[in-house]
Amino acid sequence: MMLDTALSLERFAWCAGRHADLSVQNVALASEPAYVSVRNRFSATLTESVTCAEDGSFVTSWGYRLGTVDDVEGAAARLAFLLAALPA
Repeated sequence: MMLDTALSLERFAWCAGRHADLSVQNVALASEPAYVSVRNRFSATLTESVTCAEDGSFVTSWGYRLGTVDDVEGAAARLAFLLAALPA
């Protein structure tokens, strides 16, 4: 079965948005590659863009693997930790 990258990124954005200190800035599903941009609500510099690789991994713009589509909540929690945000 082929991975639905857009659906995976939408799920990631929803899970990331549940964290009190995170704000989803952009869900760019039509761009190449598709990505979700998330930032810490209290800092203009704590931001990250996340893509979904063909193997189902969520990857930051600097190459850090957050997790997979099998555990979207866990991947979003790792991003929250990296951006110094409170848990969901």
